[in-house]
Amino acid sequence: MSLSTPTTAEISENIIAQLQVTLNQTIPLLPRAFNRVIAKVLGAVFILLYKYVGVMFLNIFVSKASFKETEINGVMLSPLIEWGKLLGEGTPGLATQAELLIDITVENQTGSLPSGTQLLNSGNGVTYITIGAILLDASTVNGTIRAVSDQSGGLGAGVIGNLDPGAVVSFANPLANVARDAVVDSQVVTGADAEDPEVYRTRVVNRFSVRPQGGAYADYRIWGEEVPGILNIYPYTGVNPGEVDVFAEATVASSGSADGIPTSAQLTAVFDSIELDLNGIASRRQTNAFVNVDPITRTGYEVTVTGLAVDNPGAVQTDITAALVEYFLEREPFVPGLTRLPRKDTLTRSAIIGLVSSIVEANSGVFTTGIFIPTGIGGSIEQVILDPEEKTKNTGVNYIA
Repeated sequence: MSLSTPTTAEISENIIAQLQVTLNQTIPLLPRAFNRVIAKVLGAVFILLYKYVGVMFLNIFVSKASFKETEINGVMLSPLIEWGKLLGEGTPGLATQAELLIDITVENQTGSLPSGTQLLNSGNGVTYITIGAILLDASTVNGTIRAVSDQSGGLGAGVIGNLDPGAVVSFANPLANVARDAVVDSQVVTGADAEDPEVYRTRVVNRFSVRPQGGAYADYRIWGEEVPGILNIYPYTGVNPGEVDVFAEATVASSGSADGIPTSAQLTAVFDSIELDLNGIASRRQTNAFVNVDPITRTGYEVTVTGLAVDNPGAVQTDITAALVEYFLEREPFVPGLTRLPRKDTLTRSAIIGLVSSIVEANSGVFTTGIFIPTGIGGSIEQVILDPEEKTKNTGVNYIA
């Protein structure tokens, strides 16, 4: 059964037809005839009802619920966020402000640097302020700064406020007793952009299928992925009794790593999220569970295709490379009872040859063989099963005549 919405004209004609049957007379064709005007007005009213009912129907499904905030009877709400709150997933992750530890050169060891002193970075245009007063009692002192504004008129929140160690921030106004420039030593809090609506929707959908179990694999994934900038969590029972090994993958934007390797600050935040709930109460992990939080690792692979003979080798090689890159990037660790099938933690030579063969045969060509090996290791490999923390990355493809 199809629930298609009729047009206003179709509803109007339907009303006219019913009036003609009820009144047992033909309605005049004049566009200003009373019954025709009433039919068009009622048709517009019914269309509004159709659309309201249609929106309400879609909003009962998390996969289709609207993220946009809507006013209903004077109450502003987002249907998708309401679903998230109802399921205990909370609201979408807000953008976080970066906090950095800086080294300040002291020219005259006296007094202190007041809290709220402004510094600027010329590269990203972000303004930072010092958190707390800083005593100037050594030739070089450390201070913590937080991103508070940017050139786009924001509050400095998001990845825009992140800086690598060695970056220079300058005091907005020359100050007595300290040098104008300070150097970033490390990142205390990693700035992350606000959570994308579709990423949040995926979290809520997953919450339906993996409900909290009081310390099961699903719980560790839910707790870890609450941290802004964390993309995936892979929990495993530790090798040692009473231990849980949690491997984290971050977004490229938040971590600054093309491979999604989390920063030390993000790993600390994941550990804290597993330990404490949103109210700061230790109500999550089991008291006898010791948690290890580590970053994922990435392994590159080289694929060699020999004896390729086709009419358009350039285009075919481009297609083969794209297909193999997609194949390798889709590989990920398998978590028993949590990862949805089919498993993607196994890499096989037969699968790679199958990808190459389908493209070559579609172009009426032939090839001799194909092998794949981890980068920097010799030999030919038939099958690889990824370690718990291991993900693959872009592959290199060699073509040998």
